[in-house]
Amino acid sequence: MEDEVINTLHKHKLKQKEIKLQVGKEYYDKDFVFGRLNAPYFGYPHFIKTIENRMESLLKKTIAINKRLTPHSLRHTHTSLLAEAGVELLQIMDRLGHTEDETTTQVYLHITKDRKKEASQKFAQLMRSL
Repeated sequence: MEDEVINTLHKHKLKQKEIKLQVGKEYYDKDFVFGRLNAPYFGYPHFIKTIENRMESLLKKTIAINKRLTPHSLRHTHTSLLAEAGVELLQIMDRLGHTEDETTTQVYLHITKDRKKEASQKFAQLMRSL
């Protein structure tokens, strides 16, 4: 992970720790990274629908971003960009928490236009070298 992400997560963890100390046993401490920080659900995970609604609300305020984005579609985009950057399949699988390469390749690794073009160029180069 990038240092910036690690630092941000560290700050968030400190905020969680503060709230745990303030509310004591009211905090549902199951070590969620993004446990809720408000009563009466201290420490509980956020509902997916809450996150989707918040994202939809933010997207409505933007001009140039596709309004139908979801957290899960960003996961697909992230995976495609990793592949585009030449990240190895095993590293992508690890990042996504996958143990089967079929899940990663079938569901997430859509071939991008640039990768299709690259494949064509490599094939043409091979044919010229024969």
